Amino acid sequence: MSEQVLLRRFVAPFRTGAALLALLVALGASAHPAEAQRLVVHADHANGIYQPGEEVHWQVQWEGASPAPATCRYVLKKGGLTVLKEENLALQNGAGSVEARFTEPQSLLLEVKAKTAEGREIRGVGGAIAGWKQIQPSAPRPKDFDAFWKAKIKELQTVPANPQLESADAGKPGVNYWKITLDNIQGAHIQGQLARPASGDKFPALLVVQWAGVYGLSKSWATDRAAEGWLVLNVEAHDLPIDRPEAFYKEQSDGPLRNYPAIGNDSRETSYFLRMYLGDYRAAQYLAERPDWDGRTLVVMGGSQGGQQTLVTAGLHPKITAALAEVPAGCDMLGPDVGRTPGWPMWYWQTNGKDPQKVHEASRYFDAVNFASHIRCPILVGAGLIDETCPPAGVAAAVNQIRAPKELIFFPVGGHQDENRSHAAYTQRCWSDWLPALRQGKPAPVQNQTDPITK
Repeated sequence: MSEQVLLRRFVAPFRTGAALLALLVALGASAHPAEAQRLVVHADHANGIYQPGEEVHWQVQWEGASPAPATCRYVLKKGGLTVLKEENLALQNGAGSVEARFTEPQSLLLEVKAKTAEGREIRGVGGAIAGWKQIQPSAPRPKDFDAFWKAKIKELQTVPANPQLESADAGKPGVNYWKITLDNIQGAHIQGQLARPASGDKFPALLVVQWAGVYGLSKSWATDRAAEGWLVLNVEAHDLPIDRPEAFYKEQSDGPLRNYPAIGNDSRETSYFLRMYLGDYRAAQYLAERPDWDGRTLVVMGGSQGGQQTLVTAGLHPKITAALAEVPAGCDMLGPDVGRTPGWPMWYWQTNGKDPQKVHEASRYFDAVNFASHIRCPILVGAGLIDETCPPAGVAAAVNQIRAPKELIFFPVGGHQDENRSHAAYTQRCWSDWLPALRQGKPAPVQNQTDPITK
């Protein structure tokens, strides 16, 4: 998944909301003329949820002005990785069907490809999941996992936070805004933006953590939330200034931060994510120590890599009171050992020039699954059944470790990018239900579920 695509997906909610999101969707559609012809794949259960032993029947439909092909090629994969079946599918008037039986708690991914009359390849994807509450991590947590992170937090605490705040124009009436730097381990820093209402003494706090890529922070991502009444800290995933020109971030992405997830990933002591996770812990601690925090509400939220950091921070920091994680990355890193795709950054395969076993072992200490059982606050999670970046089985495995009140929303036809507003159920619950309630000091509005919401 390119950083530019991830950026387009997650910018919208932190800017101006629905209007910009609709614009981005429209722009995305116009930028891809191949979508004039498409393969639409739907499961016979509208929510995509089944039980082990049940059959799933996918309907495949060719749509578009171009004449429908007579056949297409499909691949059925368990966990998005293990090929169960691959063959041609005849289409009658552009329609066909594929059936599969769930033999165990798992997810299935159906990939269908066909060619237009002009020879252009069109791809469609369908997903389904069975027995999601029984899906477990691919490997147990390391025996010294807790001891390792306890020692790292202790190491962090030997470094004074040394907050440095630089006041700046908020660009929004009634809001105060600062650029902020905190000290981290090994001489690194946490850089971000802080905002709060200009009037008042105590506020609920919101920690925002960032998705994948190398980019600056838009001021409105903090000030919009502050205007709603939050004390907001939005932190960079990297030790970089937050407001340089775009060319600066491209230079970093193409240079020292190229494929940053693989930096040091063959040791738990050198992984790039060690500094990132500890930076999130320090950011949460900083909010909890501010005199203008209300002492009751401390929420962490993010999507993709930000969802990964959300699970980790909620599992590490005891003062987090609620968490919201959309399509969280970093789940079930050893998934290929049991035949399923791991979540981004897929360290399992990031082994070029390294000992794969060392990479696999180090990944266990940064796998969001292994932090999940320590989450004690209410949490909202979203997962796409056709998400090939952060696959649903790994997300389910993480959620199933959480013993706190939790709400999992599956997107039946949703991938990683909120295609055609496929994440709408999560957007509604997050922005219209959870965040307003939490801001007002009310309990998290966790819905009791026999199965995930799939509106």
